[in-house]
Amino acid sequence: MSDRIAKVLSHDCGAFWQFVKYGVIGVMSTMVQTAVFYLLAATVLKCLAAGDWAVRFAGLPFVDIGQSARALRFAAATGLGFVVSNVFCWLMNRWFVFRAGKFGWFRELAYFMSVSGLAMAIATGLGYVLIHRTGLMTTVAVGVEIIVSFVFNYFMRRFVIFKG
Repeated sequence: MSDRIAKVLSHDCGAFWQFVKYGVIGVMSTMVQTAVFYLLAATVLKCLAAGDWAVRFAGLPFVDIGQSARALRFAAATGLGFVVSNVFCWLMNRWFVFRAGKFGWFRELAYFMSVSGLAMAIATGLGYVLIHRTGLMTTVAVGVEIIVSFVFNYFMRRFVIFKG
């Protein structure tokens, strides 16, 4: 491995590469959460409506239930995906993006999950309201959730949880 690649992968890579690595890990974590979400949304916690893009383009099964029930199932599937993806995200951020050590690992994980939980609660609440009040497509609500969570989490992780 070249010295340049080793530098980029290190914690001493500079703010630009740190943000790039955070983004890559964010994409990977989002893929994990999205996979868990759609696995649940299509099977155990059926919450996809007939017109949802995931139904139309990916052929996932849908259920004909009211918006309130669909919104609740959306929130439950999101919560379960959150736990899996955030443990993955915490480990990857600790190893490749931010310096650990501001707190002990258990406290750091607790803060990480708490901040992520707050971001998820805000974003999921927004998704719930958008589905419940406007009938917004579940897949669009997931997109809104991803954007809101990404921005909130980056700043909290960068400046509160980890050593920059």
